[in-house]
Amino acid sequence: MGLFLILAYLFFIGSLFGWVLELFFRRFFSRANPEHRWINPGFCVGPYIPLYGSGLCVLYLMANLGESRGLTEALTGHLLLFLAMAVSMTAIEYLAGIVSLKWLKVRLWDYSREWGNLQGLICPKFSFYWALLSAAYYFLIHPRILQALDWLSRNLAFSFVIGFFFGIFTLDVIYSAQLIAKMKRFADENQVIIKYEALKQHIRIYRERTNARIAFLFPFTSELSLAEHLKEAQEALEKRVQRIREAKHTK
Repeated sequence: MGLFLILAYLFFIGSLFGWVLELFFRRFFSRANPEHRWINPGFCVGPYIPLYGSGLCVLYLMANLGESRGLTEALTGHLLLFLAMAVSMTAIEYLAGIVSLKWLKVRLWDYSREWGNLQGLICPKFSFYWALLSAAYYFLIHPRILQALDWLSRNLAFSFVIGFFFGIFTLDVIYSAQLIAKMKRFADENQVIIKYEALKQHIRIYRERTNARIAFLFPFTSELSLAEHLKEAQEALEKRVQRIREAKHTK
């Protein structure tokens, strides 16, 4: 089976399972969600996160490379492999974050409160989590991935499902990119950075206040336009910053 089909399959699986992982992490463990709500994570509307899909492809390639070079024959080799995997995943996370932040003027996630963070995009805590996930992948998932790839090679009709996924995924990316373009235009006009998750939360609060149904898959839809929500969110942020400054001044 060709490498392209293998990576397409892994991207499909990784994006879906990464979405599930983020969904439960934000529901039960995220400090940014103290009310423990179900929040649709990620950049896209549908149940997939491309960062995890890309990450699974990288982990698969690195695991194969490590095995071919004999790194997995000793404990030290395993540790070096997991360290390399963690560094690679952190680099992917940073690259995706910096492109979004510097080019699109949108902050997709924010680690600013975490110790040792770099521009709020990566931090030692989540790099450690990537190392744990890398070890879990190698021991628990990689052998089954190989079995799944063997099954796929004997059932190539399943490639239709992968093709269907990429068709839906492409439409989703186009829709999400249009939203990001509107955010970038607002950010450029007002010389600000849009916090993606904070904006989703702002719209969710607005919908609760107006007794509207909470949109899980389309979190940016409401009676108001996206531009109006962006303006409201920016004004609310400026007022909050002003209150903090006044509180510090009175002290």
